[in-house]
Amino acid sequence: MGTVILIDDLRSFVDGRPAEVARSSAEGVELLRRHRAARIDELWLDHDLGGDDTIWPVVELLELAAFEERPFDVGVILVHSANPAGGATMLRALRRWGYPARLAAGSPHVGYVDG
Repeated sequence: MGTVILIDDLRSFVDGRPAEVARSSAEGVELLRRHRAARIDELWLDHDLGGDDTIWPVVELLELAAFEERPFDVGVILVHSANPAGGATMLRALRRWGYPARLAAGSPHVGYVDG
């Protein structure tokens, strides 16, 4: 399947697909930095990451890379946030910099998994 990254504080892939998971924006930034030179086939982003933490440090990293004319190599960015305003703002920001982003709110692939 390739490289799949999920940044979400609580949810996982309900189908058990292999993915690297970050539970905070700091973990997400670190995970993306580790994959800087590689292709990321799917990048799944949630907006609200618990407490005051949001996805914005991750989005800013992606924006900066594109601004420096070295965008991350991402097949698709799927915004699966349950926060409609936050998700829409993320999409606008990512698309502005040419990233292939689409809304995936309510996706049956991401949910709360027991354990």
